[in-house]
Amino acid sequence: MLLANFDTGTFLRETWQKRPLLMRNPWDAWRNPLEPDELAGLACEPEVESRLVLRASDRWQLEHGPLSAGRFEKLAAQRWTLLVQAVDHHVPAVAELLTPFRFIPNWRVDDVMVSYAVDEGGVGAHFDNYDVFLVQGLGQRRWQIGARCDQSTPLLPHDDLRLLAHFEPTDEWILDPGDILYVPPGYAHNGIAVGGDCMTYSIGFRAPSRSELIAGWAEHLASELDDDDRFSDADLALQANPGEISAHALARLQEMVTERMASGDDFACWFGEYATAPKNQEIDWRPEQPLQLDELRSFVSAGIPLMRNPASRFAFVRRGEGALMLFVDGRSHDCSGPVAVFAEGLCAADSMVVGPDLLDSAEGASLLLRLLGEGSVAFKPDD
Repeated sequence: MLLANFDTGTFLRETWQKRPLLMRNPWDAWRNPLEPDELAGLACEPEVESRLVLRASDRWQLEHGPLSAGRFEKLAAQRWTLLVQAVDHHVPAVAELLTPFRFIPNWRVDDVMVSYAVDEGGVGAHFDNYDVFLVQGLGQRRWQIGARCDQSTPLLPHDDLRLLAHFEPTDEWILDPGDILYVPPGYAHNGIAVGGDCMTYSIGFRAPSRSELIAGWAEHLASELDDDDRFSDADLALQANPGEISAHALARLQEMVTERMASGDDFACWFGEYATAPKNQEIDWRPEQPLQLDELRSFVSAGIPLMRNPASRFAFVRRGEGALMLFVDGRSHDCSGPVAVFAEGLCAADSMVVGPDLLDSAEGASLLLRLLGEGSVAFKPDD
């Protein structure tokens, strides 16, 4: 499925992170990619992150999965919403929803969360710190948009849910299947199911905070540094007051920190690995039997497409003429020449046909076997 009559350039200039936007069924042909029973089945799996939000009068309750199959039978008379995270990692048809939004860089993509709600079900008025495209899959949902919020915005007292204490909608729409509502970071919004079998696909985008970046980068640097690399002051001069930390000492101490913190190449490598780290480290996607080189050659010569694992993250950073650093699932790979061309193609599309020249070099064959062995890619016949 693709978006028809959607100008990405105009959207980025006029809408992205600036204002909400309602798009009435912009798809060339909308098809709901997942049935409610399939979503409920995923919520019962221990490796899948799921939540159940229930509302009784003004009281909100949150339950974390995995849920038992019998749990849903006991909810008939209640207003409830099921939320399942990273469904695109488990259902290829849901992963395909990301394709029209690839005008946003890969490293910004988080996942596709899917929600199912009964009549009047919802998760309450709230705001997120990231961009989201809310795609209506089945049924109808009333979306209300409010003012922009920040850390000072009052919240309801709740241990598990970050709900707004006060919400005044400024806009309101009822979305039908195929409709899309884009909500920038910080905007208050509230979605309420209208009728039963309401399914919404939330395509979210990551936005690392300054504190996360500083903490992660500093932790990485600290693990790489030699403990013997210490402050020295062979030019120490007599001070009038021994209690003073001199400006000269402070400047040298700060330089010890900023000199390594400001290393551009090291930061690029760390961030590439950080940004592509798997969302769920506990799931092992490796095949039972590693592919051998002769099998690899037969797949390539037969022109069988190479498919990216929907749960894997791919990105790259250029490292000069004809060279780049490829990042896949938190690991980095130096690539040059034809291997760099292959890496770019792999990052650009969900599937590709591998040219036989890639295997002419040991570097190319080694990289491909490594990615196959880690479960980041796989050869699959084109249906």
